[in-house]
Amino acid sequence: MAAQALAISQSTMYSEEEYLRLENEALERSEFLQGMLIPKEAEGPDHNIIKEHVIGELGMIFKKSRVCKSCSSTQRVSVPSISSYFYPDILVVCGPNKYGVLDCNSIINPSVIIEILSPSTCEYDRDEKFKLYRDIETLQEYVTIDSRKANAQVFRRMANNQWVLADDAFSLAESITIQTIGATLQMADLYDGTENVSSLLAPPEE
Repeated sequence: MAAQALAISQSTMYSEEEYLRLENEALERSEFLQGMLIPKEAEGPDHNIIKEHVIGELGMIFKKSRVCKSCSSTQRVSVPSISSYFYPDILVVCGPNKYGVLDCNSIINPSVIIEILSPSTCEYDRDEKFKLYRDIETLQEYVTIDSRKANAQVFRRMANNQWVLADDAFSLAESITIQTIGATLQMADLYDGTENVSSLLAPPEE
C-alpha cells in the first residue's frame, strides 16, 4: 500500500506536538502513526459518491433520533494509547464529543468508523488500520465499503472485547446493518450513481 510504504520509509520522526503544529498549517492532510506522517491520498469520484450517500443515509436517521451524529473525513480522530491520529472517511459519535488532551479538535470517542476502500488503501484499511482502530475504547463497529465493487463488511466488538464479522453484503439486492446506531443501509442506495464499480458495469458487447 503506497501510503503505508511512504510512512515506513520516512527517516524523520515527529512528536505529537510537532505533527499537530505542522498539520494545522498544512494545505493537505496527513495522518500520524507513532511518529510517522502518512499523507492522505486523493479520493476518486466513486469513493466520494459512496461516502456522500452514506452520510446522507445516516443524516436522515440521526435527524430523528438526535442521539448520534456523523462527521466526514475532515474530522481528525486521536488514539492516545498509540499516539496516533487519523482521518476516517466517516465517524459516528453517540453522545457528547470528547477531545484529546493535546488537541481540542481531535475526537477520541467515536462509536462507529466507516472507511470507503480505494485501490491504494484497501489492504491497509482492512488490516493494519483496523488493528489500530481497535485501541479506541469507545469503538463498537468498524465498517468497510469497497469503491471498486459491491462489497461491504461490518465488524463488531463483542462483550469479551473480541471483534467478529457481524454482517456483509456482496450485491445491490442486499443490505448491511450497523447495530450500534440502528441503521440498515441498502447497497443499491450506497452505489447509486457510481460509474466504475466492476460488479455494476454492463458486460461488453460481443
